[in-house]
Amino acid sequence: MNTELRFPRGLYGITPEWDDTDRLLEGIGAAARGGMAALQWRRKTIAPGDRVAQARRVAELCRRLGLPCIINDDWRLAALVDADGVHLGKEDGSIVQARLALGPEKIIGCSCYDDPALAEKALQADVDYVAFGAVYPSTVKPQAVKATLDHIRQGRRLVEGGPARPRPAIVAIGGITADNAAPVILAGADSIAVISGLFGTPDIQAAASRCSALFG
Repeated sequence: MNTELRFPRGLYGITPEWDDTDRLLEGIGAAARGGMAALQWRRKTIAPGDRVAQARRVAELCRRLGLPCIINDDWRLAALVDADGVHLGKEDGSIVQARLALGPEKIIGCSCYDDPALAEKALQADVDYVAFGAVYPSTVKPQAVKATLDHIRQGRRLVEGGPARPRPAIVAIGGITADNAAPVILAGADSIAVISGLFGTPDIQAAASRCSALFG
């Protein structure tokens, strides 16, 4: 991790809706070999009975790989499987409550959509990164609000102007691929969150390598 940041700079892989856990673990391993810096386990359609089991296996693999593992939506599940942190949307509960429950060492990130004011409020609640998006049209969330490069620039000014050192990171998400990520990074994103542009490609390791190379 960049010692100037509270969250790793680079490619932030987000899991696809794969019920085949072995396939998912193989994909995560390939992405890690390609330079992926962090992983978010995000499952919206998984059966309740399989949820904990898959999250636990993903968290265990990430520990072996030395890869930060973030759980989407659910800080209680993050605590249960001893993940490295949680990502919260605006309807996923209190950042303050999550911080109290998880402790100061865990990573907390949050979705700020197209709203720098929401990012400012989250930063006051001690998050480790704020995420803006969708930057580009997203096949995963086609109805997602549209964030612009200027929103990313505003977010970057917020984190650089704040007192926290190391500073929180700026994450961009939504339709990002190795082919369109460069302007997003140039605008100030420390990390790019990628689902289809990583796990939906025929060569996951190669896609991860191409994304990672954009960070120099």
